[in-house]
Amino acid sequence: MSDSQKDTVTAAVLLIGDELLSGRTKDKNLGYIAEYLNAMAVEVREARVVPDIQEEIVTALNVLRDRYDYVFTTGGIGPTHDDITADAVAAAFGVGIDYHPDAVAILEERYKDSELKLNEARMRMARVPDGGELVLNPVSGAPAFRVENVFVMAGVPKIMQAMLDNVAPLLETGKAMLSRTVKVHIGEGDLAGPLEEIQDRFPGVSIGSYPFEDNGRFASNIVVRSKDEASADAAASAVEEMAETLKTQPNVRVWT
Repeated sequence: MSDSQKDTVTAAVLLIGDELLSGRTKDKNLGYIAEYLNAMAVEVREARVVPDIQEEIVTALNVLRDRYDYVFTTGGIGPTHDDITADAVAAAFGVGIDYHPDAVAILEERYKDSELKLNEARMRMARVPDGGELVLNPVSGAPAFRVENVFVMAGVPKIMQAMLDNVAPLLETGKAMLSRTVKVHIGEGDLAGPLEEIQDRFPGVSIGSYPFEDNGRFASNIVVRSKDEASADAAASAVEEMAETLKTQPNVRVWT
């Protein structure tokens, strides 16, 4: 890590579309983006879903872009009347919007040998807020774009994923978060107090408890996360020791 690199780089995801809120479309983008970014040490801290209403998009976008290093939006950059994300982004930044010459050239090349006509509706996909930079789309041609710390991408998962691959090299990354997992067959009610004590001992470490069933038995994954390897290892060892101690106590049920 260079001396100028930040320990923590943060991001938010803004999912746009009435179809998400109605349940008609099941979102597949948030989980993908969060896993992708966290793997490259960009921490997703917040996600929101907003309808296809310009005022709602503008309000959410302005809050998120001020709060986090990056914002990633999905949805609403297609050719139809309700694809209003580009206009909303322009409004959020207080700039105009027009056809981007490079985007127009991309679409003209894409459609020149196609049976489909590059009509007025499809030309809408070449509109970019003033000052915006294109993000190439190797799947369907119509580019995404970036305005300052906001990346505006498609809602179709396959297209969004390809766009994200082109966004990744543009991102500043932080220090990687390290993770340690301890699996225990003890109920969360018995783990809660001892885990709180361990958390107090390691204030710079994140400790989470995630219950699940293991072949019909109750179990929990205790996940320890830290950017400091020594702290992560020490906290994980403390959790392991705590679990072994609990197993010897007569009032604690161990699911074996």
